[in-house]
Amino acid sequence: MLSRLTRPQAVAVCALPVVALLATAAFAPLPFSVAQPGMTANVLGENQGTPVITVSGAPTRKTSGQLRMTTIVATGPEARVSLGDVFDNWFRTDRAVMPRDAVYPSGNNIKEIEKHNAEQMQQSQDAATAAALKYLDLSADKVKVKLKLADVGGPSAGLLFTLGIIDKLDGDGSGGDLTGGRTIAGTGTIDAGGKVGAVGGVALKTQAARRDGASIFLVPKDECTDAKAELPKGLRLVAVTTLKGAVNALTALEKGKGSVPSC
Repeated sequence: MLSRLTRPQAVAVCALPVVALLATAAFAPLPFSVAQPGMTANVLGENQGTPVITVSGAPTRKTSGQLRMTTIVATGPEARVSLGDVFDNWFRTDRAVMPRDAVYPSGNNIKEIEKHNAEQMQQSQDAATAAALKYLDLSADKVKVKLKLADVGGPSAGLLFTLGIIDKLDGDGSGGDLTGGRTIAGTGTIDAGGKVGAVGGVALKTQAARRDGASIFLVPKDECTDAKAELPKGLRLVAVTTLKGAVNALTALEKGKGSVPSC
């Protein structure tokens, strides 16, 4: 058949399957999620009308400044992300195209994912409470901490929860605030021993932090490179690996002396 066609006609006929393939690929769902900067919340204040941190069994102090945990928002696990969506968002600094498995556990439905994220959040809150009380040498039998943050899941608020508990109970240890009156944001997991762990979406979280007024951002040291990739102007990175290191860095910033580890 092709032998009876002119060369332009033959080229056009041969190109049809390629065009069809590209068209199909452009609209076919791909295993990616598109993420962007999400909400932030001051753990020293209220979220949706409810205090984020409530302490009983020990006196608390009035704080100034803010400690803002940060989030990202991603397309849902069942959302259709096409090749066109990937191209549209790939070069945007306020978006990130991420493998879906890096955002959501592979093979789980929405209810299972929500349950998994809620369990991670509860574990993070338990670890944050344990790490804070251990740092302050307080007994968990006497001091009770309740943490409540609506519509947020996962473990990445652990470090900020811990710092918030410490600030409410002890501040900088000498009458001042850990924040020094600043708006400080950050991210990072925490374990009961005070070790800070990496999270994800740091480059987007720095944008959320700056948008909401932060001038300092606490970031797990292992993620410094990612944090610097799209760092907003006016936001200073402070690298942390442990709870003690984070407290020392904030105290040094507050007092204007001492070592502040940077990325």
